[in-house]
Amino acid sequence: MPKEYSRTQRVADQIQKDLARIIQLEMKDPRLGIVTVSDVRISKDINYADVYFTVLNTDDSEEGYKEAQKLLNQAAGFLRTELARGLKSMRVIPSLRFHYDHTLNRGNHLSALITQAVREDSARQRSSDDSNDQE
Repeated sequence: MPKEYSRTQRVADQIQKDLARIIQLEMKDPRLGIVTVSDVRISKDINYADVYFTVLNTDDSEEGYKEAQKLLNQAAGFLRTELARGLKSMRVIPSLRFHYDHTLNRGNHLSALITQAVREDSARQRSSDDSNDQE
């Protein structure tokens, strides 16, 4: 039997869609860059929403991510108000807490490590084949 799709998950999905639209169309801060809302997790009582995001056009420094997180947390009140306009059927709109999602960076790092290991392995294999050919 399929797992039940809970109310909190449905609310989280709707908040993720709405936040992505609001951030893209209504936030006019040029320091923010291109923000992608990757996940929203809501507490069981729907009082808090942890919003995970990535920023596409910042440098890979920690300061760029922290600046975007700071800007989003400062705009949380505005974003919550805009969410309330779209989610009229809800009595409580959760407080928003923004967290940078490091998953994309970790994935790129692991991919680079795998590519490096494959390159080193094939170089080692060629070196081994060349040694066997000389004997």
